[in-house]
Amino acid sequence: MDRVRVLKKEKMPRTTHPNLHAATGASFAGLIARYVRQNWRPYLLSALMLAAVAALTVFIPRQVGHVVDGLAAGRLERGALLGQLSWLLLAGVLIYFLRVAWRLQLFAASYRLGAQLRERLYARLCLQGPHFYQQKRTGDLMALATNDIDSVEMASGEAMLAGFDGTLTLIMVVAMMTLGIDWRLAGAALLPFPLMAFAFWRISSHIHQASKDSLECFGKLNDHVQETLTGVRTLRALGLETRSAHRFAELAEHAASASLRAQRWEAAFEPAVGITLVSATVLTLGLGGYLVWQGELTIGALTAFSMYLGQLIWPMFAAGWVLALMERGRAAWSRLQPTLDAPLSIEDGGTQTSVSAGALAFEQVSFSYPGHQALALSGIDFSLAAGQTLGLVGPTGAGKSSVLRLILRQYAVQDGHISWSGHGLTDYRLDALHQAISWVPQEPFLFSASIAENIALAKPEASRAEIECAARLACIHDDIARMPQGYDTPVGEKGVSLSGGQRQRVAIARALLTDAALLLLDDALSAVDTQTETDILAHLQQLRLAKRGSSAIIVSHRLSAVMDADHILVLKAGRIAEQGDHASLLEQGGWYAAQWRYQQLEASLDAA
Repeated sequence: MDRVRVLKKEKMPRTTHPNLHAATGASFAGLIARYVRQNWRPYLLSALMLAAVAALTVFIPRQVGHVVDGLAAGRLERGALLGQLSWLLLAGVLIYFLRVAWRLQLFAASYRLGAQLRERLYARLCLQGPHFYQQKRTGDLMALATNDIDSVEMASGEAMLAGFDGTLTLIMVVAMMTLGIDWRLAGAALLPFPLMAFAFWRISSHIHQASKDSLECFGKLNDHVQETLTGVRTLRALGLETRSAHRFAELAEHAASASLRAQRWEAAFEPAVGITLVSATVLTLGLGGYLVWQGELTIGALTAFSMYLGQLIWPMFAAGWVLALMERGRAAWSRLQPTLDAPLSIEDGGTQTSVSAGALAFEQVSFSYPGHQALALSGIDFSLAAGQTLGLVGPTGAGKSSVLRLILRQYAVQDGHISWSGHGLTDYRLDALHQAISWVPQEPFLFSASIAENIALAKPEASRAEIECAARLACIHDDIARMPQGYDTPVGEKGVSLSGGQRQRVAIARALLTDAALLLLDDALSAVDTQTETDILAHLQQLRLAKRGSSAIIVSHRLSAVMDADHILVLKAGRIAEQGDHASLLEQGGWYAAQWRYQQLEASLDAA
C-alpha cells in the first residue's frame, strides 16, 4: 500500500512548498541570488575551497620558476631539489582533494534547488483546474519538470562554480604575472582580451535564443510522444502509425536542429579563446624573448610566466561555459516562470475545515465556461436535503456534468450562489470540500498499481476485508476473483488491462470505500449492463440508508438509473425543463416520459 500512500499525499490540494511564491515575478538572476543567500553555507565553503585551489594553482608555476632558476644557476643540490618537488607533489594532492570536496558541497546545493523547483512546479500544477490544462500541453509541462529545471539547476551549480573559480583564478594569475614577474609582459598578454570579451557577448546573445528554441522543440516532441503513447490503440485501429512516425521524425529533426544550433554557438567560444591565447602567446614570447636577451628577465621567470599564461586557458573557457550555462538557464526560466506564476483557476480562500451533513442548494446559478459566451447553465435552482438522492438527466450537452463540476469547484460560478450545510461553497477549503465528496466520472482514471491499491486510493489504511466489501457493493468482486492474482492483479497504465465496465466498477468501489457525505456519479454506469446497474443501485440505496445523512447525485442517460431518486431534474440547454419524482415526470408527458417509453421499448426488444 506504500504507492497508494504516496498518491494520497500527492493530492495536496492546498498544501504547497513553503517557498512556492518566493520567486513570483523574479528575474533569473534574482532567483539565483535569492537561493544563494538562503543556502550561503555550502556556497561559502565551496568558495573557500576554490580559493585554496586557486592559491595552490598559482603557487605551482612560481615554484617551478624557482626550481628552473636554481638548476640553471647550480644552486640546488639533490636534497633541496627533492624538497622542492615534494612541495609541488603535496600541492597537487591537496588540489585533488579540495576539488572533490567543493564539488560535493556545491553540486549538492544546486541539486536541492532543482528538487525545490520540481516540488513547486508539481504543487502548482496540482492546484490548477481544468481550464489551465485546456491551455497547456501535458508533454510540454513534463519537459518543464525535466530539461528546463535541469538547465536552471546547471546554472546554479556548474555556472556558479565555473564563474567563481575562473574569476578568482584570473585575478590571482594576472596579479602574479603583473606583480610577481613583469608588468610589461602582463600588459602585452592582456591586449587581445577585450576582443575576446566582445566575441563572447555576441555569442551569448545567440545562445539564449537558440537554447529557448531547443527547449520549446523538445517540449513539442515530448508532447507528441505522450499523446502517441496514450492513444496508441486508436492510432493502430485507424492505421495512422506511419503518419504518426513521420510527424515524430519531423519533430525530432526540429529538436535536433535547434539543439545543434545551440551547440554550434557554444562551440564558437573555443575558437575565440584559441585566437586570444595564440595572440597573447605570440606577444608574450616576442616581448619576453627580447627582455631575456637584454638581461632584464630570467629564463625561470619567462618559464613561470608561460605557465601562468597556460593557466589563463581555464578562466577563458570558464567565461564561455558560464555564459552558455547562464543563457540556457535564463531561457529555461523564461519558460518555467509563467507556469509557476500562472494564476490559480480556483482560489482557495475558504476558512471552513470540515463539511457537516446538510442540504446542498443551488440558488439561480448561471455559468459559462472560460472563453465561451454561451451559458452552460442558466438559472439553476434546486435543493438536495441530507440523505436524499438527486437524479440529473437530459440530452447530451444539457449541462448535467457542469452541475457536478461546480459542486467540485473545478470552475467558479458567475451568477447565483451554491451553499452546503448553511455555508457558501467558497467558504470551505478545497481539501475539506474534496474530502467530503466522492466523485466517479464517466471515464475513471486508474493508476498503474494493483486493483486493491486503486480501490484503497482515498483510504490507504483500509483492510483487505473493507476493500472486498466495497468491491462487492460495486459488483466487481467476482470479476476480480477470477483474475490470476486476485486483488493484487496490476491494472496497467490507466487501467489498460481492464474493460471499460470493470474500470467503472473499480472506481465506484473506490468511492464507496470512503465515508464521504456526497457521492457524485457522472454517468458512471454507462459501460455496465442493465442487470449490473440495477444491482449496484440497490447496493447504493442500502449503503445510503446505513449511512444516514449521506447524499448522492446521479447523472445518467439511462433513466432506469435515476427512477428511484427522491428528486429528478431534466436539463435542456442549461435550464431545468422538468422536475419531480419518477411518477410525476411520467404524468407530465414531457421529454422524460417520451425517453422512458423509448428506453423501455428498446430494453424489451433486446430481451426478445
